[in-house]
Amino acid sequence: MKIARRNFIAQSLMATAGITSTLQATAAPEKHSSPARPVPKADEAFKISIFSKNLQWLDYTAMAKTAAEIGFDGVDLTVRPLGHVLPENVETDLPKAVEAVQKAGLKVYMMTTAIGAADEPHTEKILKTASALGIRHYRMGWLSYDDKKTIDDDLKTKRDTLKALAQLNEKYGISGEYQNHSGTYFGAAIWDLQRVLAEVNSAWLGSQYDIMHASVEGFNAWSTGLKLIAPYIRSIDLKDFQWTKKDGKWASQTTPVGEGLIDFKKYFALLKRYGVRVPASLHYEYDLGGAENGGTTLTKPKEEVIAAMKKDLALFRKMIQEA
Repeated sequence: MKIARRNFIAQSLMATAGITSTLQATAAPEKHSSPARPVPKADEAFKISIFSKNLQWLDYTAMAKTAAEIGFDGVDLTVRPLGHVLPENVETDLPKAVEAVQKAGLKVYMMTTAIGAADEPHTEKILKTASALGIRHYRMGWLSYDDKKTIDDDLKTKRDTLKALAQLNEKYGISGEYQNHSGTYFGAAIWDLQRVLAEVNSAWLGSQYDIMHASVEGFNAWSTGLKLIAPYIRSIDLKDFQWTKKDGKWASQTTPVGEGLIDFKKYFALLKRYGVRVPASLHYEYDLGGAENGGTTLTKPKEEVIAAMKKDLALFRKMIQEA
């Protein structure tokens, strides 16, 4: 009876925040049991937001109007150092940014932060403010490995850190999502992120899956990683890339959609198979006159930049619809 009552209370709190989860009604759940996974929200499935880093050359009102003009469903607001909203000003500025987006007829499904732990200076203030404004998802900051620790010991440390963050997420009814980024970051290999998410096993902590970075790290094996992480995916990033040689070394280079190497037909088909229906953030990281780097001024005509953004968005919508 105590266990049933505890689960009922937990489910009631999640329902109030717009999220439900599958809880194991057992006194001693097995380690790595099925993840507590929110039921996909119908009003969020494949709603595409523009990463506001790419509109950093505009103020809140102009940013929102431009995103609406391009045809986006929402804006993925940067709430981080050098972002559209500075963490120290989140209580005053995030409401202004959200209001501008809503006035343009769009929504803020997600935001991008640099949050890495619950006890960082601005973490609770950011989550509390975002939750009060109806934001359901946020991307976390990246975590690095400690070379002085073994991988197993390092993952235990990260598990404890993220477990505390998941508890704070639950307090405010907002889902924290870790992006797999290529390189030596935690999560780049996918299996390490999946292991920690499985051990934390919280509906309030998941993956923001990035197909480009997954493809960079596992060009032929990314689909295996996707199958592994699929139960934990709460949001996705969209962009394309190709390999190029720079200074005699091979490196990844982001391209307009359809000009790169990613098999999006296969990718969206797999998302459908695994029942992944989540909001998406479209990132522009190829040359757009500085917009790709979060520049505050453009070196290309505004019309050219917006035309490129419209083209990528239209192609993604077409591929999603076909899948």
